[in-house]
Amino acid sequence: MPIIHEPTIRDVYAARRIIAPHILRTPLRHYPGLSEMLDADVWVKHENMQVMGSFKPRGGLNLLGGSSQEELDRGFVTASSGNHGQSVALAAKTFGSKATIVVPENGNPVKIAAMEGIGAEVIKHGAYYDICSEYAIKLAEDTGRTYVHAIKEPKLYAGIGTYTLEIHEDLSDIDYIIVPIGGGSGASATCIVTSVLSPETEVVGVQAAAAPAVHDAWKSGELADRPMGTKADGLATGSAQAFPVDILRRRLSRFELVSDEEMDRGVELFLRQTRSLVELAGASTLAAAVKIKDDLRGKRVVLIASGANVTVEQLAEILGRS
Repeated sequence: MPIIHEPTIRDVYAARRIIAPHILRTPLRHYPGLSEMLDADVWVKHENMQVMGSFKPRGGLNLLGGSSQEELDRGFVTASSGNHGQSVALAAKTFGSKATIVVPENGNPVKIAAMEGIGAEVIKHGAYYDICSEYAIKLAEDTGRTYVHAIKEPKLYAGIGTYTLEIHEDLSDIDYIIVPIGGGSGASATCIVTSVLSPETEVVGVQAAAAPAVHDAWKSGELADRPMGTKADGLATGSAQAFPVDILRRRLSRFELVSDEEMDRGVELFLRQTRSLVELAGASTLAAAVKIKDDLRGKRVVLIASGANVTVEQLAEILGRS
């Protein structure tokens, strides 16, 4: 098995040169209402306003933007609960390639429609990401296309790390960055960049309590499958991968679990306080901030709003209970 090398800050700067023409530099905004609520100096990095409504396109564009013409001609296959699939689909369209995305059978219809809308082939298979991944690997082998692993590809991490570059360029003296964790690429990239540009800043990871595989591996050092029952599709993984877990165990300061109900409340709070739409995975950061409010008091805190791809039905259910 080939050795996977952790991306460096140089890789992240190189990624920015590749992806800059194709993405937005998303806003980092201060919110007095959130600051008052948490008794802290609270800022939000709005990756929910990124192209395709998620931070993920930064990674896919970097990967395909650095691929050979032969690889682009063959095409790509990946598995995704949604946002990563959108990333690869967009990158394939941008660089003249083709993408097949394997998604869960009950996958987020907003994300699936977006992938199909930009020309990707979408195959529904299995209940959640890990089952999709097994099928996608076999499909890539059978067709000769390149398989893109959402968690094991360093170029994805380098591209994703560019949003953290922007944070540290736009704001100094940050005490905490709170970032959601599904498979771990986003949080790992945040840790890598922050460890160089602002080593005094603590990175806090957040995962769904109903899908705690990476949290448990970070805590114990042992990789094991865990029950997967969260409705937050961006966090819906049942297994932990060694590559991000190793990065997180060395660099992540703290790891919190939040319930689906707490994430529902986070979606509502984001809507009320920032007037912006944030999906459940993105809302996990605000849910965690509320949970550890006492530790954040008086600190400068950045919340990563990682995506906006909540369905109308999810939003109606959340707001109907408020």
